[in-house]
Amino acid sequence: MTALRPERESGTSYGEQSYEDAGALGEWYDSASYDAGGGAGGDEPWVPPADDETVALRIPEPPPTRIDGSVSASGSASDASPATGAPGTPAGGRAARRKAAKRRGGRHGGGARPSAESVEASDDGKPSAPLSRVEARRQARASKPGPAVLASRAVGEVFITTGVLMLLFVTYQLWWTNVRAHAQAGKEASTLQNEWASGKRAPGEFEPGQGFALLHIPKLDVVVPIAEGVSNKKVLDRGMVGHYSEGALKTAMPSAKTGNFGLAGHRNTHGEPFRYINKLSKGDEIVVETQDDYFVYKMTSSLPVTAPSNTSVLNPVPPQSGLTEPGRYITLTTCTPEFTSKYRLIVWGKMVEERPRSKGKPDALVQ
Repeated sequence: MTALRPERESGTSYGEQSYEDAGALGEWYDSASYDAGGGAGGDEPWVPPADDETVALRIPEPPPTRIDGSVSASGSASDASPATGAPGTPAGGRAARRKAAKRRGGRHGGGARPSAESVEASDDGKPSAPLSRVEARRQARASKPGPAVLASRAVGEVFITTGVLMLLFVTYQLWWTNVRAHAQAGKEASTLQNEWASGKRAPGEFEPGQGFALLHIPKLDVVVPIAEGVSNKKVLDRGMVGHYSEGALKTAMPSAKTGNFGLAGHRNTHGEPFRYINKLSKGDEIVVETQDDYFVYKMTSSLPVTAPSNTSVLNPVPPQSGLTEPGRYITLTTCTPEFTSKYRLIVWGKMVEERPRSKGKPDALVQ
């Protein structure tokens, strides 16, 4: 030892004092206290387990209970061990206790799930035996539908398909034909008015399907083109009114000095311009507009029901109209009852005014 150091109070140097003496090591080493603590070779003192969750004080959790309500011994021991400090308790707080509970078979004593064999067991607790090949075939045949079931399914599908087709047909007849006919009739009316405004002269005779005039029924708010002929495809189904101008049913033009101007139109579907002519009353105006003139008629009489073969209604002096002498008349014909073509509805009128276009519209169209 080369460093300087103070001498001890006893006056004896460190090298001269024996280690067995009490003063040698007794001043800094207390053998009694060391032996009481267990010594270096004895048991180590117990240290409380560390709490991973928090270092603050907290209320301990209650011991787990079983399904019957009693406290499990293992649960109480495991919960109480951290507080009492019993040896052998797993450290780690709540997480360690959960792991221990899982190892014991569940915290609440839940058992294992039933196996597939127990689920498939029969009512008496015994598993059902597998089917033989013959029995499996019989069961498969029994599950197949029979001829009666197949026939009923086919008939049902036919009825459903027929119903859908009928619904589509009714929709086409009652709605789509009107939409298309109104568009076609409106286009024809615009074409006529543009030609009249441009001064283009109309020929003396008109081709079948060619428009030449406009029919106004103010009470019914009807404005529809009049075309030559009564063809369904060329005239009536296009939303226009047809002039009887062919064969034995040929009638006079409005400009004729005498005669009966006969017109036909649909009552339902395809624009249905004559749907409400049954509501016309005596004295209601019916106006025919041409390139040069307005011809004003007033309704005189009607025939609610007659046969389609009764062509006498188009005579120059119709016998059932109440008219008795030649004159300038108009006849409107359509089907009745509605949505059928079994009979015909007839309306007659008598001309009361012929007004040139140069004098403006008649009073019936101004009001």
